[in-house]
Amino acid sequence: MSRSVMVLAPGLRLELGGVCFTVKELEPHLGRVVLVNADGSLSRRSLRWLANHPDIRPIPAPGETVRPARDRRGAVLSDLTPEQVRQARIRAEHVLEAETGFRAGHPERAQPGEPRLGFDPLVTTVGDRRRAKAAELRELPEIEAKALGLRFMSVRSLERLGRNTGEDLVMACADGRWLRTGGGRPSITKEIREGIFAVRQECLERSRITMAARHVLLHQYVREVFPDFPAEEVPSCKTLGRVWREWFGPDGSRQRYVRTAEIAQAGRRVVVHRPGQVVALDSTPLPVKLREHVFGEPVSVVLSLALDLYTHSIVAFRLTLVSDTSVDIAMLLRDVMMPLPMREGWGEDMEWPYPGAPATLVAEFAGHKVAALPFFAPETVTTDHGGPYKSHQIVAAERAIGCSILPARTLRAHDKFAVERVFSSIKTLLLEHLLGFTGTDVADRGADPEGEAVLTITQAEHVIATWVVQVWQRRQLGEYAPVWAPDGPHSPNSLFAAASRQGGLDLEIPGRELYYKLLRSHHVKIHRGRGVKILGLYYWADVLDEDRFHGPSSRGGRHKGKWVVRSDSRDRREVFFQDPDAPESWHTLRWTGLPPEGEVPAFSDLNAEALLDQIRQAGLKPRSDAELLPVLLDILGSVIPVAQWPSKMQKREKTARSRRAAQAAQAAADRPQPAQSSELPRVVALRVEEAGIAQAVDAERRRRREALPVRRPVPPPRLGDSLRRRSLFLLPSETDDSAQPLEDHA
Repeated sequence: MSRSVMVLAPGLRLELGGVCFTVKELEPHLGRVVLVNADGSLSRRSLRWLANHPDIRPIPAPGETVRPARDRRGAVLSDLTPEQVRQARIRAEHVLEAETGFRAGHPERAQPGEPRLGFDPLVTTVGDRRRAKAAELRELPEIEAKALGLRFMSVRSLERLGRNTGEDLVMACADGRWLRTGGGRPSITKEIREGIFAVRQECLERSRITMAARHVLLHQYVREVFPDFPAEEVPSCKTLGRVWREWFGPDGSRQRYVRTAEIAQAGRRVVVHRPGQVVALDSTPLPVKLREHVFGEPVSVVLSLALDLYTHSIVAFRLTLVSDTSVDIAMLLRDVMMPLPMREGWGEDMEWPYPGAPATLVAEFAGHKVAALPFFAPETVTTDHGGPYKSHQIVAAERAIGCSILPARTLRAHDKFAVERVFSSIKTLLLEHLLGFTGTDVADRGADPEGEAVLTITQAEHVIATWVVQVWQRRQLGEYAPVWAPDGPHSPNSLFAAASRQGGLDLEIPGRELYYKLLRSHHVKIHRGRGVKILGLYYWADVLDEDRFHGPSSRGGRHKGKWVVRSDSRDRREVFFQDPDAPESWHTLRWTGLPPEGEVPAFSDLNAEALLDQIRQAGLKPRSDAELLPVLLDILGSVIPVAQWPSKMQKREKTARSRRAAQAAQAAADRPQPAQSSELPRVVALRVEEAGIAQAVDAERRRRREALPVRRPVPPPRLGDSLRRRSLFLLPSETDDSAQPLEDHA
C-alpha cells in the first residue's frame, strides 16, 4: 500500500529501519502510538516521528495483496497529449485573468480589449475577480464547459490554482484523471502469476488454443499445485486476456513463429558498435518502370541493397532485370568491399571526404578517384530466406570473404527493420519523383505508368548512385544516433567519419581474383583435343595444349586429380581457369561452339539447358560443339518467323531476351580487365535483330566453306562426247591403230 494512504490501527505490522514492529495501541488524544517489537518490549512514539520516518514500510498480513506504490516522480507537460495541453492552457488563462486581470498574466502582454469590465486590477480586488470569474464560468453553455473542463471551477478552485505560476500552473490545471497512476492488478497473486507462466510455457509446445482454453489450464494448474487456493479468486477469462497481452504482447502470431521468437530471445543480442560489423542484404521490386536497352520496352527490375547497420550507409546496390540471382548477390557483396569510382558529371564535393585517409591516398590504393561512400569487409551478413540468399554459391562466397551469416527469422521483417525502412525512404525521397512510378500496389497505380517510363536501366542506376552519394549519405538521421552522442545531429557520413577516427580505417582493397573466387566452381577433367566439359558444354583455349595439362591434376582430397574451373551463370560463353603455376593469372576458356570470328548473342544457364534438352529430344550426338551453334541460334531467335519479329513478339519474350543481354553486360562489367585486354575476345551483348542474325549465320557458313580442302576444278566435257564414245554407228578413223579389221564372212 502507499505511504500516503497507510491507516494506523491496532495489529498493523510495520518495518522501521529493518526492524519489525506491531501497533499495539493508539493514543490519538496524546498524538502517540504504542509499538511492540519481536521480543515484546514496548515503545511509545509520536505520530509526527512515525510519519516522518525515512525508512518505514507496512508488512502485509498473510494472504493480503500488496498494491504497487505510486510513481512519485513529478508529472511534466510531455506526459499530456497535445489536446490535453491545449485544454490545460485555456484553464490556466482563466486563472491568470482572475489573479491579474490579464489572460497572459501581465499587463505588457495584454490582448486586445483587456482588461475587461469587472477584471480591471485598478478598480477590482483579487476576490472580486475570482467571484466574477466563477460566475462567468457558471454561465458558459454546458457543452462548452464540459469540453473545457470548467464546469466545477469555483472560487475555492481559483484560489487554490492561483498559488502556482508558470508551467506549474498549467500542470495544476490538468485533469488528475489524465495522469492517473495504475494500481496494478490485485487479483494477480504469486500463485496466479506462477500459473500464468506455467500455462504460457505449456502453450508454446502445443498447437494454438483460445484464451478460454488457457483459462481452463490456469484453473487446472492452480487446483493441482495449490489445493488450498480458493477457486473463486482465480481471475476471469477477460482479466487473463488483458494480463496476457500486457506481459506477452498481442496474440496474433502463428504458433511456429512464436516458438522461433522464444528461441531467438533466449540467445545473445547483437549490439552493433562499429561499421561493417553487421551488413543487411535485401531485395525488393523497384516501384518504377524502366526501359530495357535491347527493344526499349518498359520492364520491371529488382533493387538489391546492402546497408551498414551502424552508420546506415547504403554501401552497395544493384538493379537486376526481372529477378536477382545468386551471382548478383555475390557481386553485391564484392561491391561492399570495393571503393565506388567517381562517375561522369560528379564534382569534387562528391569525392572521398573522410578524415584520417586523404583522397589522394585512397585513390592511389584503388587506382582511380573514389566517391564519398564507405567501403569495408563485412563481418556479419544478415539476409532473408529468399532463394538467391540461401544458395550454396552465396554461402561459399560469404566464406570466401570471411564473414559470418546471421539469417533473419522466417516472416520476421523486424529482424532487418533498418533495411526495410531504407526501402521506404528511397521510395518517398526519390522514386516517387521519377516518371514511371507505379505506387505501392496495383490499386495505387496510375493510368499508364508503362507509357510514362523514360529512364533506361543504366540511367536509373546512375540516378540512384548520385542520390545515394549526394543526398542519402549527407541526410540527417532521426532516431539512429550513437550512444555516445544521442542528442547531436548525425548523418551516415558523420557516423562513419567518427568511427574511423576512433578505431581507424582499413584500406584493404581486394584484388581482381576476388571476382573469380565468388563464381561457382566445377571440378572436371581436361579432355585432350576437346577441353573441359562444364554443365554439358565443352570449353577450350590454346593454353590447354601445353604438356602440363595433359595429365591429371596434382590436387588431392575429395576431388583428387581434377582441375578447378569457374563459371558465371549469367554468361555461359566463357569460363575461367586459374593457372596452377601462376595463381595470379586466369585463363579465359571459350565455348567450342563459338565461331572464331564474329559475335553470338549472350545466353545463360536457362538457354543452355533448353539447348541440351532440344538436342537430346532430337537424338543428336554431335562430336563437336560447333554443330550445336545452329540449334543455339535457333533458340536465341536466329531463324525468326514473322510471329517472332520484335514488333510481333510478346512482352514476356522481349523481357527474357533483354534480361540475357543485361546479365551478360553486367558480367562483363564485373569481370576484371587484364593488362592486355586485346588478347581476350570481346564480350558484347548484341541486339537480336534480323541483320545481326543473318550476319552470324553467314559467318558460320563462310567458315565451313573455307575449311574444305582446295582442289583444282575439272572442266566439264564437251557436248556430244558421250554420244561419240558410245555410238554403234561410228566408223573408226584411219589413224586409229587400235581399231581391229572386220572379218570377212563372205
